[in-house]
Amino acid sequence: MIQERIVRGAAAGSAKNNTSTVASGGRYAVGTGIEETLLEQGPDAVLLLTADGSIAFVNAAAERLFGYPRDLLLGAQHTVLLSEDERGGFLRVFGRLGRGGLSGSRPFAAAGRRRDGSELSLEITCSLVTLDDGPAMAVAVRDGSHREDTDSGRRLAVSLLDATLESTSDGIVVISNEGLITGINDQYLKLWGMPPELLAAEDPTALVTFISQQLRDPDYFLQKVAELYADRVKQSHDLLELTDGRTVELYSRPQTVGENIVGRIWNFRDVTSTQRAQDQARRALAELAEQADKLKELAFQDPLTGLANRTLFTERVAAALLTRDPVHVLLLDLDDFKEVNDILGHHAGDRMLVKIAGRLQQCVGPHGTVARLGGDEFVVLLVGCNDSDAVAQRIVATLNAPFSIEGSLMRPALSLGVASRGTGAMTSSELLRQADLAMYAAKEAGKNCYLHFQPAMLTELLARTQLTTGLRRAVELGQIIVHYQPVVSTELLEVVQFEALARWQFEGKLMPPDEFIRTAERSGLIREIGAEVLRRSCAELQPWLAEDPSRSLAVNVSGVQLLHRDFAERVLEIAEWSQVDPHQLVLEVTESVFFDPRSHVIAQLESLRGAGIRVALDDFGTGYSSLGRLQALPVDIVKIDKSFVSMLRTGAEKLPILTSMIHMARSLGLKVTAEGIETPEQARYLMAQGCDALQGFLFSRPEPEHRRELGIRSTAAAVARLAGDSRPE
Repeated sequence: MIQERIVRGAAAGSAKNNTSTVASGGRYAVGTGIEETLLEQGPDAVLLLTADGSIAFVNAAAERLFGYPRDLLLGAQHTVLLSEDERGGFLRVFGRLGRGGLSGSRPFAAAGRRRDGSELSLEITCSLVTLDDGPAMAVAVRDGSHREDTDSGRRLAVSLLDATLESTSDGIVVISNEGLITGINDQYLKLWGMPPELLAAEDPTALVTFISQQLRDPDYFLQKVAELYADRVKQSHDLLELTDGRTVELYSRPQTVGENIVGRIWNFRDVTSTQRAQDQARRALAELAEQADKLKELAFQDPLTGLANRTLFTERVAAALLTRDPVHVLLLDLDDFKEVNDILGHHAGDRMLVKIAGRLQQCVGPHGTVARLGGDEFVVLLVGCNDSDAVAQRIVATLNAPFSIEGSLMRPALSLGVASRGTGAMTSSELLRQADLAMYAAKEAGKNCYLHFQPAMLTELLARTQLTTGLRRAVELGQIIVHYQPVVSTELLEVVQFEALARWQFEGKLMPPDEFIRTAERSGLIREIGAEVLRRSCAELQPWLAEDPSRSLAVNVSGVQLLHRDFAERVLEIAEWSQVDPHQLVLEVTESVFFDPRSHVIAQLESLRGAGIRVALDDFGTGYSSLGRLQALPVDIVKIDKSFVSMLRTGAEKLPILTSMIHMARSLGLKVTAEGIETPEQARYLMAQGCDALQGFLFSRPEPEHRRELGIRSTAAAVARLAGDSRPE
């Protein structure tokens, strides 16, 4: 009977030879007679724990000891009877129930907890019991106050030791000199897959035999174990190869207490992944050694074009400067190459770079060195050449000739800088730096040309650096101000929108954005400037916007701002802070942002449109978008660039491109704004073509906030003149 097992297990601490008894109704049956009397009236608390750690039986002594009625304990987890800081060690004993783990036939101390929360010292004896429903554990508990450990620090240390033992990834078992298992952790059980009956036997020899059966070389392991037990002070570090392909690291050392050796610690660690990684590393090193000559060659060669790379080029320049021959460095960069990658893909861009490399080699011949420094940047070294201009002209003309890539006709454009060794001593880095400055000067000069280095270019670089420093200081001090230019509705003939334009007071001059925005973008200051312009314009125009929901505020947005993933969030935060309805905000972007391959750039615009903010395509017609592609862009408004408006002189011109842009945009349901209006003839022509809004100096120049009303009056006067009413306002 089950009661017999509980009594026998609690008293003797062993249940190895018991037979199983069927559980009744989901709970373990409780018999009658002398067994029940012994259980109910015995002085010790007796519990039966199932494999999942829940309480299946308690006696009256357990109710008295812990202060719980039986109904509350049956089915509950045994941990309710344990102190918080004891659960780490004690839970390790009970945690093995699910595996039919070790029996603890010898009494051990633990800290319990009563129902009222008070703690008590316990003395516990456990025994494994096999039932029809699976393994269980009989637990005999008595008050252990007579043996209470007054050293709470030692008890905490034991708890920490148990927690450490269980938290390690190594499998650990400790065997005493008497051959008893004094410590074992869960990782050891998982590593070797120990069966419950083997663990319950507490036989170290059986554990050794079980492990050896899983090894490729069991004799080596058995011999090693024998050596270690023959010499108690010896330590060992070995690798064990398992038949299932795993590799286990074994480290064994004596267990000492003070100066006495009391047992031996066996530490097992699965190092399969580490061994495999080391094997792969060894194979990789072997392959690298075999390819050493090839790698040496590649170290000086650009892998895409086959040209010399920066390292080889620098060495050759340094060698050339040791001679007395003329030395020239020609540095070139392909203009707008990024857009080739964005439109046609990187594969097409790579093919274009290979073609450029071939043409450069033809221009230079065998007496010069052509190298690719990276990306779309190439450099040419000429030694002993007396006419670098002829070579530069040949490069510009040759590279500018069109060629076909994947069915598309490409005509590369480039900016080229030339630097020549002067009379003084120079280094290769100085010569390359001068060519770099000349190349950027060629870009500033309109691209697709070449320029020689001049000392003034260095002065201009210093000026740009000072501009960046001054702009950073202006942002820190809040010196960026906002001017507003009115936008007129052709239907209402009144101001329905203001465009906010950044201005910077620098060295006594009011600088428009065209003169400092590029510097702001290069330095990363555009993010702070853009946020400040939006914040200030929302705050200053909020009363005007609140008067009429059809009014709106337009703010320019740089593609650099959109690269920040929190841009949309910041815009909505500013709108909420200033109490401006998002439906009254218009963000103006250029076409280049729609070619950015990063998906989050477009996603942010779509998110803002979902919140009610409109997106305007600024400078439309100057970029790479076709009218057909316009339908796919997430925009609500197109702004016709002033370069098209400037073609209008008398208003009688026939401009099919301009009219096509207007009509196509309107047919797609987009609003059309024309900017750069300076004459009544331009305004009347665009109104006749169906433009929804007009903007330009004809109506008003951008004005600061305190003169914004002047801009409104100036616009009203211009509208009146357009209507044929020349009377004063």
